[in-house]
Amino acid sequence: MWTEIKYTDTYPEPGDRPMAAVLAPLYEDENGEIRIVLTKRPDTMPTHAGHIAFPGGRPDPGDDGPVGTALREAQEEVGIEADQVEVLGFLPPIDTVEFNLLVVPVVGRVSTPLGLIPSEREVAKVYTPLLADLADPEGWWHIPWNGWQVWYFDLEGDTLWGATARMVRQLVGLEE
Repeated sequence: MWTEIKYTDTYPEPGDRPMAAVLAPLYEDENGEIRIVLTKRPDTMPTHAGHIAFPGGRPDPGDDGPVGTALREAQEEVGIEADQVEVLGFLPPIDTVEFNLLVVPVVGRVSTPLGLIPSEREVAKVYTPLLADLADPEGWWHIPWNGWQVWYFDLEGDTLWGATARMVRQLVGLEE
């Protein structure tokens, strides 16, 4: 399954555009299956309240590019330490609809055990679905919206959608 994950070795420089970065943390469970770490943002968050997302956010001055931002945010949000992550590559950057942001998804293989420690302030729930389930096209549905196809996936009674859904679909090869 590791060979079926879609990512590239490079990412485009954002130029003058505001940038954010997320980590798509992948790990192998005790059954040898690949899982991904996603979070649900609390309803109290000022942006993307209640959304399912990858750990990530905007850069701090000390971050070393998108990788530094993604690794710092993953540690802050779910306790994944930078030395646990082998950066595999990048997904295509995503333009967000709500903000004029270029989001750079960093794909990383995380060593286990994870020992996830969700931030009470930034994480309401942690999900670790099987990548194979997310790769099954039968689990997805979509609706047209403003000329786009908006994709949805049921995740334990919550809905994965929006930019994160697009990133997941790219990761598993359901979108270019």
